[in-house]
Amino acid sequence: MAIFSRYRNSPVLGLGAQYGTSRAIAAIREGIRTGIIPTVEVTTVSGNQRLDQLAALYYNDARFWWVLSAASDIGWALQVPEGTLIVIPDINAVAGVVG
Repeated sequence: MAIFSRYRNSPVLGLGAQYGTSRAIAAIREGIRTGIIPTVEVTTVSGNQRLDQLAALYYNDARFWWVLSAASDIGWALQVPEGTLIVIPDINAVAGVVG
């Protein structure tokens, strides 16, 4: 799997070194909605699980926590409440859309 970044195609927002991620988020959500990015699984957060831990479990790379966040429409927190539904999109399809 190729490494891709949520920053690659995002515009500079004019805030110094900060970059926007809105294009990556929108592309993931639209890809899931239209079926371009298939959902592999939907899981429920249990105990003290964090998105980086789930990304490591499903993608073997904790750095893709933001993909789970975008796909699940939950914002940019690594830690979410127990019982939150997490959408696990196909990471290769995400890479094709975002990367």
